[in-house]
Amino acid sequence: MLSLFGSLPPRGKRFCDGLSRRSFLRIGSLGFGGAALSLADVLRLEARAATSPPRHKAVINVFLGGGPSHQDMWDIKTEAPSEIRGEFSPIATAVPGVQIGECFPRIAAKLDRFAIIRSIVGSKGSHDAEQCTTGWSRESLESVGGRPSLGSVLSRLCGPVEPSVPPFVRLTAPTGHMQWSNTGTPGFLGPAHAAFRPDGEAMSNMRLNGMSLDRLSDRRHLLASFDALRHEMDQSGTMRAKDAFDAAAFDILTSSKLVDALDLSKEDPRVRARYGDGKPFRFQYDGAPTENEHLLLARRLVEAGVRCVTLSYGRWDSHENNFDLIRDHGGKLDQCLSALVEDLEERGMLDDVTVIAWGEFGRTPRVNSKGGRDHWPAVSSAILAGGRMRTGQAIGSTNRLGEVPNDRPVHFHEVFATLYHNLGIDPATTTLVDPSGRPQFLVEKPPMRELV
Repeated sequence: MLSLFGSLPPRGKRFCDGLSRRSFLRIGSLGFGGAALSLADVLRLEARAATSPPRHKAVINVFLGGGPSHQDMWDIKTEAPSEIRGEFSPIATAVPGVQIGECFPRIAAKLDRFAIIRSIVGSKGSHDAEQCTTGWSRESLESVGGRPSLGSVLSRLCGPVEPSVPPFVRLTAPTGHMQWSNTGTPGFLGPAHAAFRPDGEAMSNMRLNGMSLDRLSDRRHLLASFDALRHEMDQSGTMRAKDAFDAAAFDILTSSKLVDALDLSKEDPRVRARYGDGKPFRFQYDGAPTENEHLLLARRLVEAGVRCVTLSYGRWDSHENNFDLIRDHGGKLDQCLSALVEDLEERGMLDDVTVIAWGEFGRTPRVNSKGGRDHWPAVSSAILAGGRMRTGQAIGSTNRLGEVPNDRPVHFHEVFATLYHNLGIDPATTTLVDPSGRPQFLVEKPPMRELV
């Protein structure tokens, strides 16, 4: 169960939305992910949000678990031999002089809204999402719990936008290879800043067990019950009372706003059709399905107040049948990723929301005997949009065979520094104190000068 109690920023610091620690402490004592609100404040803010929904910065991080083939997507090698080049042809894009793989015609037509990085370096070669959610290898600070993911950092530094909506949500279907469904841990920040997963036990907690709709409409009864719980906890201090308080607080604070965001039946059918559903799921094996609607859910969650949504999309570990896999996964990603960027732009959200899609490493330049490409940590790629970045460009390049960067190698830390910058966080000055008492910088490199 998600803990509702978390630590506040250090004295003198401010939250991402400009709220000071002092003013935050005045609000109350109940919340989650670093937030604290009384029930009366929750109800007042709910009413205010109904008329003026808050604007906030957010990130949607799409993890392409397994390592997508950079040569068949964003870095087509037209001059390489056939055993390197593979089966796909390049297509022109909305950006003069920039070509991408033929499986991505929708993105090509809107590439002025995207930026491609073709020269990402620093991969440790691990089959997990660690570097794509933290910027660091999983061994970094392992002795004190590991590095926190970006979503957990936002939970710690900024708290929730909406009192009833968690700042960090993880949309992942269970996978046979567990590391592909673990898209972001709290690391040394602890479980108070873990991602909320809207499935299983968490979904069952979104109901006020034993309360009818009539009783829910009686705000005074609800407030009285809440005060009784707080009084019981103050008097006894037992774990039983704390557990009851946690459960009741969670049930109330997750109210209708989060539940509504997760209910796709409330979405315009035309918008759902634009994203598609990604079915039938093929080449899934031990990985994630191509759940196109997860990207639509991500938009709805950000709209509801979530600061960071991470999801795992597809299984890109193409040791065999690489080209069939790219045709299937690539075509589906082309549909939902382009739809997401269109949707955000139409809703006036694109400047505030950064979207990134990438995997843990690239694939071998040479095609193997099974028509596949194997692991290649030497270089990989990413595609980004939104966040007021300078889009409409391809950054970096690889050599003729797609083996190593030819120019402008981009480290994972630079990508994360850019994401933090887009969120209003200065990675050069912001630190988090680890359990040993040492301040830790979020990353060790500056934002990408080409984008910010």
